[in-house]
Amino acid sequence: MSQRPPRPRAFRLDDRRIAVDDQPAPYAPEAVIRSQHEPIPAAAAPAPIDEAELKIEAAQKSGLIARSRFSLARLAWTGLGGLVSLALGLWATNLIEGLFAKAESLGIIGVVFGLVFLAGLIGVAAREIIAVARQTRIAEMHVALAHARAADDRAAARRLVGQLIALYRDRPETAHARAEVEDATRAIIDGRDLIDVAERALLRPLDHKAQGEIAAAAKRVSLVTAISPRAVLDVVFVVAQIVRLVRRIAEIYGGRPGLLGLVKLARSIGAHIAITGGMAVGDSLLQQLVGHGIASRISARMGEGVLNGLLTARVGLSALAVCRPAPFSVDKAPGVSDVAPFLFSGGKGE
Repeated sequence: MSQRPPRPRAFRLDDRRIAVDDQPAPYAPEAVIRSQHEPIPAAAAPAPIDEAELKIEAAQKSGLIARSRFSLARLAWTGLGGLVSLALGLWATNLIEGLFAKAESLGIIGVVFGLVFLAGLIGVAAREIIAVARQTRIAEMHVALAHARAADDRAAARRLVGQLIALYRDRPETAHARAEVEDATRAIIDGRDLIDVAERALLRPLDHKAQGEIAAAAKRVSLVTAISPRAVLDVVFVVAQIVRLVRRIAEIYGGRPGLLGLVKLARSIGAHIAITGGMAVGDSLLQQLVGHGIASRISARMGEGVLNGLLTARVGLSALAVCRPAPFSVDKAPGVSDVAPFLFSGGKGE
């Protein structure tokens, strides 16, 4: 006959016969409730990452976090850069020597200006390096969050969500969202749910802001190129607006791209557009254009404006996908028709 478990007893708190055990309680085993007919799996397989997210990761690896590779082109550019640096250094040396030959005071002034220029150059280089490192860290965080959510890894999710909170710690408008996510970090057990809460609280307002920037840029481009008298002005304006839009989206999501950072972002955005099929076949742009009969109702210039607006919106969406520090999981990734519906309404949506 098995031994019966002890019954609960009542006792007084001031009873001297009561001894307190100071040893820490053992960890309780994790219990999983299953139905009677449900088989017990050997190991839980992680959820697969969707194809769209794999394309974004491929674009980021080809641009922002790509490792250095040896190539003849890189070697040629390195040699050319060295020659240009030597030429500039020799020119500056001859200039300072010429100023000292004229007058000692002019030489001293030239040396001071040279030191000021050198200090500014070092500052710019340091800022570029920090900006590239920051954008690279955001890209790596995006990939890590995607894999942590797919595997439902609680430890990785807590660590990465902490990094996401730290990324926006200097943004006063995110204070309420950061407090909400910090509370969820202490209360939520599942890694996937924790990442979803962080995305909903921290990134959803930034998504709306970035989509508003894309819509405004697409509207400006479509309007200006429709009334511009010269094709050269169209090209200059579209390029300027795209550069401004990419920089603005990166800043919204926490990046601060300088010149080098912008070049790396452009590589990632170009790779994303190429991987996802140019003008986003998934958005069915051609079908929407034909379905609305835009080509038959507007002039040729207006048609060019619409196409330039579509191109700007498409580049903006690729920049959003690349610069976002987490994948889209709670919300669906926006398309061109979501951020710029006025381009498909033949002017009725404005």
